Amino acid sequence: MTSVLIRVQGLQKSFGRHRVLRNLNFDIEAGTSVALLGPNGAGKTTLLRILATLSRPTAGRVTIAGVDIGANPEGIRQYIGLVTHAPLLYDDLNAMENLEFFARLYGLSDAEERIRDLLTRVGLYHRRKDRVRTFSRGMVQRLAIARALLHDPPILLLDEPDTGLDPQAAEMMNDLLKELSGGERTILMTTHHLERGLEVADRVTILSGGRLVFDAPASGISYGELRPLYDEYVGVGAI
Repeated sequence: MTSVLIRVQGLQKSFGRHRVLRNLNFDIEAGTSVALLGPNGAGKTTLLRILATLSRPTAGRVTIAGVDIGANPEGIRQYIGLVTHAPLLYDDLNAMENLEFFARLYGLSDAEERIRDLLTRVGLYHRRKDRVRTFSRGMVQRLAIARALLHDPPILLLDEPDTGLDPQAAEMMNDLLKELSGGERTILMTTHHLERGLEVADRVTILSGGRLVFDAPASGISYGELRPLYDEYVGVGAI
């Protein structure tokens, strides 16, 4: 039996008079991988920032594992691994040094084996002693995922992790996301790539104009069916 890990109720977010999120209501069950699709300005990044306790909602309530995120944001962050457009890595440190630094921040002891395993998992062990400034964007993104997984969080929030990658790097990222979504971890990933979202997720949702306008199991819909629905909800050619 599955259980609700993330619950969003009546969520709203405004910046001045501009309403970004409008009365969102949804649940995400533990172990579910969700692709959140939508054009620029739909509110995807704002939603992830609220879930990660980096931004406060204007109205509504979010609970993670039954705990209101506003009541204990520090405690909630232990549940979450976050990958955003900013990789949160230090260019002048090598891959291993970056993960060692974040392991200390997380209070992890004896993290050497964990770091080796993660670098192997994301395909960067052979580059472990190279400075991050020498990495391609795809390598930086994979190292950022390793950083987000260091404390073994039950929830992984990914904000367009495949943006700006060349086809080969995008394929490597896609394989990694498929692997991550195959376990017990709960994943919410924003992306512009409909087909990729279908491939890696159990559930596909569309956010448009700050509203959740579509929500369906990924196994029950094909790309050929999703594309016209997406265009209908967000507008043909929307990015």
